[in-house]
Amino acid sequence: MLVLTRRTGQSIVIGDGIEVFVSQVKGSGDQAQVRIGIVAPRGVRVLRREVFDAVATENRLASASNGDLLEKLEGMRTPP
Repeated sequence: MLVLTRRTGQSIVIGDGIEVFVSQVKGSGDQAQVRIGIVAPRGVRVLRREVFDAVATENRLASASNGDLLEKLEGMRTPP
C-alpha cells in the first residue's frame, strides 16, 4: 500500500487518465473529513467502498440462488 500526504488542490495520478485530487479538508484528527475529486475515463467504474461491497454481496447471493434454481430445474427435466 502506498500512503501519501497531499494538501488541498494537490492530486495523484493513477495509470493512464485517472486523477484523484484533494478538494477540501474539514476538521482535524479523527473528526477530519476529506473531500476528494476523481477524474476518470467514462469506462472506469468509480464506487465508494461500501457500495462496491454491497454490490458484490448482492451478486454472490444472486449467483447462489440461480445455482439452486438450476438444480431444481434439472431435477424436473423429463428423461428422453
